[in-house]
Amino acid sequence: MILSVTEVTLMTAATIHAEAWQASHRSFCSEAFVKAHTPLRQKTLFQEELRGGMALYMLIKDSPVGVVSVKEDLIENLYILPAEQNKGYGTELLQFAMAQCRGTPRLWILDNNHRALAFYRRHGFRLTGKRSPLSEQLSELEMVFAGSEPPVCPAPAYHYRSST
Repeated sequence: MILSVTEVTLMTAATIHAEAWQASHRSFCSEAFVKAHTPLRQKTLFQEELRGGMALYMLIKDSPVGVVSVKEDLIENLYILPAEQNKGYGTELLQFAMAQCRGTPRLWILDNNHRALAFYRRHGFRLTGKRSPLSEQLSELEMVFAGSEPPVCPAPAYHYRSST
């Protein structure tokens, strides 16, 4: 089930994001930078993004396993807990997020994230040629959905209660 994140479940979503983000960035970011991306920091960032009109969703299986956010046609923050990856959960969240987009879905990936590039290509996304430098060594690359129609998914539920 995919739920809209509320104030009650925001810390759970932030914890998922922080854990998955740290695991995915550990190989190319400094240890201090990775450790700075805590659940509390992510909760604050999510609160700011929610105030700016972003919608945040959480995928629940036996327990929460992933998050994604959408604002208009932009998909961001798609993260699955490391122990839950390669089970189809990323695909499920991506398809849901695409269905929430107003317009053609687009997203940005790090230029060194070859797994993400392959994942999004498998799902019909193509590079646009737009690049946003983050540092001398690292940039984000824009991708846009170039397949047929994005999937239609049901509206998110609202009844999960987090214990954290």
